[in-house]
Amino acid sequence: MTEFEVQGMSCQHCVAAVTRSIQEIDPHARVRVDLERGKVAVESGQSTDALKEAIDEAGYTVVGVASA
Repeated sequence: MTEFEVQGMSCQHCVAAVTRSIQEIDPHARVRVDLERGKVAVESGQSTDALKEAIDEAGYTVVGVASA
């Protein structure tokens, strides 16, 4: 599980955009977005860098990463 601190997310459209972008690179990824905390938790076989890039490509800024 990798948790990203993400800036710029504010609505359900943001949740859908981030989830879709991550699932484009890993269709089996489990994605949980917490808008209130600005966190995206991802369970995936993809590298942290690939997941960060997917979030960036969705139009949001990753400002922190923590692995669990």
